[in-house]
Amino acid sequence: MVGMLQIIAYLLAFYFVVKGIEILQIALASQRVQRGGIIAAIAFVHLQDQQAMSVSNNLN
Repeated sequence: MVGMLQIIAYLLAFYFVVKGIEILQIALASQRVQRGGIIAAIAFVHLQDQQAMSVSNNLN
């Protein structure tokens, strides 16, 4: 169950990265720097990895 949630979380993080790249491309074209999507994706992956490690440590 935890593995399936981790896979779903990684897919969502990948989506955030793709959307972040899209936002960055738009920002570069319009001379305005907007990196919120990429920062959100990185933060989400980091938080999700911490949660997965916490669950893994509790199972041992």
